[in-house]
Amino acid sequence: MNRAGTPPEADEDGRGPRWLSDDEQRVWRAYIHATRLFEDHLDRQLQRDAGMPHLYYGLLVQLSQAPGRQRRMTELAIDAKITRSRLSHAVARLEQRGWIRRENCPSDKRGQIAVLTDAGFDVLRRTAPGHVEAVRQVMFDRLSAEQVGQLGEIMRIVAEGLQPQDSAADLPWLR
Repeated sequence: MNRAGTPPEADEDGRGPRWLSDDEQRVWRAYIHATRLFEDHLDRQLQRDAGMPHLYYGLLVQLSQAPGRQRRMTELAIDAKITRSRLSHAVARLEQRGWIRRENCPSDKRGQIAVLTDAGFDVLRRTAPGHVEAVRQVMFDRLSAEQVGQLGEIMRIVAEGLQPQDSAADLPWLR
């Protein structure tokens, strides 16, 4: 868009960008606004209840659901959609609190495994009810059963379109 809010002229081949319609623009902006508010709400709830951001809570949840409450660090990064560097920083903070410990991977000398400690599991168990209630109040209590189904289907379709089709994709969590 130019300063007047109108699309610039088409490019040399005459095709130009496919600008959003007014309705699409409203939906896009509503989506961005809602997701930012939602993440902020969840971060504030988790900071208040457990002194951790939503990202850390998600890592604890992943580990709690893994066999033996442990996962390779690379798998955690991929599932959390964060760089290995950012994961390493987060795990270091969780280690300081005694909620996670790292172990060397027995099958790969370069790899490490993150293990959820009993203390980490306890904080997750104490924090989960408030977190679930926050999600329920902000999202599910406001939607009908039909809307919940529609939202689930929409998000599945969007996520499907974003899944990398080849392993050579330059994605942050693969770096």
